[in-house]
Amino acid sequence: MNALRIVNVKISSLQSDPDNARKHSDKNIDAIVGSLKRFGQRKPIVVTGANIVIAGNGTLTAAKKLGWSEIVVAYTPSDWTFEHARAYALVDNRTAELAEWDNDKLAMQLIELDSVGWELDDVGFEKLEPPTGELKNKKSVWVDCDDCGRKVLEKNVESTETD
Repeated sequence: MNALRIVNVKISSLQSDPDNARKHSDKNIDAIVGSLKRFGQRKPIVVTGANIVIAGNGTLTAAKKLGWSEIVVAYTPSDWTFEHARAYALVDNRTAELAEWDNDKLAMQLIELDSVGWELDDVGFEKLEPPTGELKNKKSVWVDCDDCGRKVLEKNVESTETD
């Protein structure tokens, strides 16, 4: 197996996969745009030696929408066949799709982030109702750390009616 080769390349040199089986809605692209604006590119897109994007077509579209001229890519190993690259593209999309959210934990984290000013609606999250299930009567609170003196988030603290 070849070593991972990550480089910055000119976006104009890349081509989206014309046979990409994954569709990107406007809402999806807008969420990727929001993520790139807020966090920058934190993982490379994957391209073949012929500069065809096989993973990260949505990221490429979003980067173009933002007016970027370069993007970070990881090249596939030089010994990969067309079929190998095609299989990777499908598996990359499918494995992400098979993951599930723990809705109670997701809601708790979104509420925590919202409480300190992080609005994530521009990256595809909508405001959620407070958690149900075992986290229903739990909350997170900011406390002073005895060791470092900073505020830290203490999670899953039992909530009372008077809180």
